[in-house]
Amino acid sequence: MALVVAQEVPTSSSMAVPHGPAGVGEARQRMRDQLRTGGVAEAVIDDAVLILSELLSNACRHGRPLGDALAGDGDVRAAWRVDPGGRLTVEVTDGGGPTRPVPATPSVTARGGRGLNIITALADDWGVRDDVQGEVTVWVVVQKNGHTEHRRDDFATRITAPPVSAIPDLDFGNSFDDLD
Repeated sequence: MALVVAQEVPTSSSMAVPHGPAGVGEARQRMRDQLRTGGVAEAVIDDAVLILSELLSNACRHGRPLGDALAGDGDVRAAWRVDPGGRLTVEVTDGGGPTRPVPATPSVTARGGRGLNIITALADDWGVRDDVQGEVTVWVVVQKNGHTEHRRDDFATRITAPPVSAIPDLDFGNSFDDLD
């Protein structure tokens, strides 16, 4: 005779994450474990973990820690929840900063500035909420209405260059003749 015990899976979680890169890995792992246990599709989990990483990185780079702590000290807050309809929402709250979170238009060679564009491409919706005492929360709806095929068609377009041999009038044969 087998005994089956129903496990209560948390539908939401909230955690303090150190203001800096130290706690991001722990937050990602905790989110991944809880969402897997809750039966969320693996593709949705992957997107949610990437979104959480981007939000935490932005909070640590552009926002202050919660409360009166100095940058590098204190915490920011990460939270996620799955509502009864299967909608997954991810939130990160920090102590505010000098600018509002908006997608940037970085140059091709820029080292950063793509995080909110990635989030926009992966999410069904996102926004910014001003909370008490100067706190700012960026929220992202990763999955709406239980569907798992939520990626937008314009997220990435693969462009393939033609092979060099197919480009007419391209002859490098004599290009180095004058370099004697």
